[in-house]
Amino acid sequence: MREIHFNNPHRKKHFDFFNNMNHPHFNITANVDITNFLLFLKQHQLPVHPSIVYLISKVANDIPEFRWRIRKGKVFEHELIHPSFTVFTEVADVFSFCTVAYETDAQRFIQRAFEMSEKMKTEPNFEDEEGRDDFLFLSSIPWVSFTSFEHAMSHHPSDSVPRITWGKFFEQNGKMLMPLSVQVHHAVVDGRHVGGYFQMIEKAASEPSILIN
Repeated sequence: MREIHFNNPHRKKHFDFFNNMNHPHFNITANVDITNFLLFLKQHQLPVHPSIVYLISKVANDIPEFRWRIRKGKVFEHELIHPSFTVFTEVADVFSFCTVAYETDAQRFIQRAFEMSEKMKTEPNFEDEEGRDDFLFLSSIPWVSFTSFEHAMSHHPSDSVPRITWGKFFEQNGKMLMPLSVQVHHAVVDGRHVGGYFQMIEKAASEPSILIN
């Protein structure tokens, strides 16, 4: 982890402007083409949910600003961020969190994520590790092809961990689309970075053999 220093005065003003807001977060929701990605998972008998977690986490880790966190007015960059994603349980009608350490080996990550999420179905956990912010909070709403989304968050002090949610897949013009919502802290992540995130997600999903192998 390293501290980020804004040597550019405009970038520093941008950070201060949004960091002093009561609600400094913004959200972009769009449909992404996952046609090739789903076909690849089916052909190779890979579980869909953990594979999407890997796709989302891989791209987030590839963008430095998604790894930036605010601590007492200072910005720090984590070397890696790790997905904490929702899993529906068999013991209650609400979800549990499942945290899996991110690694670039897709096959190994997907297998570990599948095994841990299966365990969480009967042994749910809803506890955060105090002091840690090297997370990426992920969730899915598989019943709804939503067009917008907003997360519950702490605003005082504000939380700089990105929230990413995907919804029910649907077919349109011969393509399989997935609603994807990205919510970030505007002081560290700008619209340009989120736009790049969506572009990188679609590129990675269109070339699943490169992403997974």
